[in-house]
Amino acid sequence: MGSRRTEIRLKVDQYNSLYYWYKVKNPLIVILNTLVIFIFGFSPSLRLKNLLYRAIGAKIHRGASLALSVVLDCFFPELIEIGENSILGYRTTILTHEFLIEEFRTGKVKIGKNVMIGACSLVLAGVEIGDNTTVAAFSLVNKDLPPNAIAAGVPARVIRFKNESSDTL
Repeated sequence: MGSRRTEIRLKVDQYNSLYYWYKVKNPLIVILNTLVIFIFGFSPSLRLKNLLYRAIGAKIHRGASLALSVVLDCFFPELIEIGENSILGYRTTILTHEFLIEEFRTGKVKIGKNVMIGACSLVLAGVEIGDNTTVAAFSLVNKDLPPNAIAAGVPARVIRFKNESSDTL
């Protein structure tokens, strides 16, 4: 486990890649995705929220719970997979794209089963979080995290594994 898996989708010469965002994805789809994510992200109904997120392409297991104000990537929600019984805390953000100066990249984000991601965390494109892993609040996940780990920080680092002593922070 280690570096992120991303794919270059657009190379640019004159301006930065964000300037050309409309060439990456149909603007109407981005607008629809944004409306679903930001309006229904405040819904207290987990079932409704998950149903709508699945309708825009995210692969979210029925037993997963996304707290209030979770932000999924509005360009490529179809590159997000959230496993069974996982919880994403308040204001967590999952990104599957990167607008850089000279290029635009995408990468799948896979969150395993029984994963708990604390409030206000950020998961970057191309990252995989293993089953039974806990990510502390306000963490930046910029690399893969193995199964059964407890990780925290900016950037997130494995503090210990759950089979070592207790599994609380």
